[in-house]
Amino acid sequence: MTITIVIVDDHPIVRAGMRTILNSASDIDILGEGGSGEDALRLVEELHPDVLALDVRLPDMHGLEVTRKLREKNSNTAVLILTGYDDSQTVFGLLETGAVGYVLKDEALETLVSAVRVAASGETWLSPAIAKRVVRRAVGSGGSTVKNDIHKDLSMLSAREIDVLRLLAQGLDNTAIADQLCLAKRTVQNHISNIYSKLGVSSRTEAVLFAIQHGLGASTSQTRN
Repeated sequence: MTITIVIVDDHPIVRAGMRTILNSASDIDILGEGGSGEDALRLVEELHPDVLALDVRLPDMHGLEVTRKLREKNSNTAVLILTGYDDSQTVFGLLETGAVGYVLKDEALETLVSAVRVAASGETWLSPAIAKRVVRRAVGSGGSTVKNDIHKDLSMLSAREIDVLRLLAQGLDNTAIADQLCLAKRTVQNHISNIYSKLGVSSRTEAVLFAIQHGLGASTSQTRN
């Protein structure tokens, strides 16, 4: 299926770079672009894209306000934040308001396509640096799923499931994981289902947080043969 997306960033050069990256993916169709919060709200209402790639600092309103207004309208468009800002107030404010993903611009070249695919599938995608911050906050909060699972370890998983989990933590989608491990996409889906069951998690985000918490972050890139 084709994923439809709208890009909103007030810097034309940034939009051009994003457009080049996304146009390289045959399953992603860019419906429109804008440079302001009002553009974002208008384009989502008119075009109903699967994903809105949204910068945080726009000339007329903050990305937090845009995200909140879309949620108030019960929009089905997934909001994927693409920004250079990673301060905690911005990160957690956007995630709590309803953004489904947070991509740092210095990682966008490698991860943007995967992040868009994950967001369109209804899952959450976080840059590894952001995910680590979420883990620290979750573990410190005393009541999260991640904290409840802290005593589980990687020995619960098979070697191949660990390979799949590691690549999940790097932001790869199911197709990319299948290509990386020379597996069928259906096999990857089965492995992910088994990972969810064994770890007691219900989403990609929780699985990624577990992976990062147990040392399978982006810096650990090698997989077993």
